[in-house]
Amino acid sequence: MHILIVEDEVGIVQFLQQGLEEEGYQITSAFDGLQGFELIQKHHFDLILLDWMLPKMTGLDLCKAIRKIDVDTPILFLTARDTVRETIEGIKAGANDYIKKPFSFEELIERIKIHFRNQNELTILTLGAIQIDIAKHSVLSNKTLVQLTNREFDLLCYLVKNKGKVCTRNQIIEDVWDIHFDYDTGVIDVFINAIRKKLNLKIEEDYIKTVRGVGYIAND
Repeated sequence: MHILIVEDEVGIVQFLQQGLEEEGYQITSAFDGLQGFELIQKHHFDLILLDWMLPKMTGLDLCKAIRKIDVDTPILFLTARDTVRETIEGIKAGANDYIKKPFSFEELIERIKIHFRNQNELTILTLGAIQIDIAKHSVLSNKTLVQLTNREFDLLCYLVKNKGKVCTRNQIIEDVWDIHFDYDTGVIDVFINAIRKKLNLKIEEDYIKTVRGVGYIAND
């Protein structure tokens, strides 16, 4: 597994690189945001460890730039920033996880293992005429390729993985948006409507049903 570290503190980079290589990971390092972005455009990485405060391009701006070019590699922020506002900013930018500085190396390793374990889950999901290839980040509806945003893709995958179960709006916000505080769950309805429109399903292919006042359920 190939990990990119984007961090401007040389000591932290050396510490992480030595420890992660001992764990068997291949490591590439960048010391500013622009260098990191250039590497991401040229090479495939399985995980990105990203500092928030970087020269030339901040970690937040780099995260946004990565998602804008449709790279869905998991991004784990290494940051001393952990206010609610900043956490939301990172999530909206496309981050998958946070670990607060200073952190223990053992905790970091466990977080990394979780992300790699998630990537190694079943890669093909089906829901009626819908086929999702998680590894390729692609969706087919009646054999037609459908372009979904990262968040739409994650939401659809979540519903399909929980096929046959009612997913409440609070569960979706916590598990898909990774937000664990009071938040306007109405945003989910907007994403569901967008997904339905893009899938362009027939009336009888109502695979994602609304459970009024509760949430949604996916059924074949």
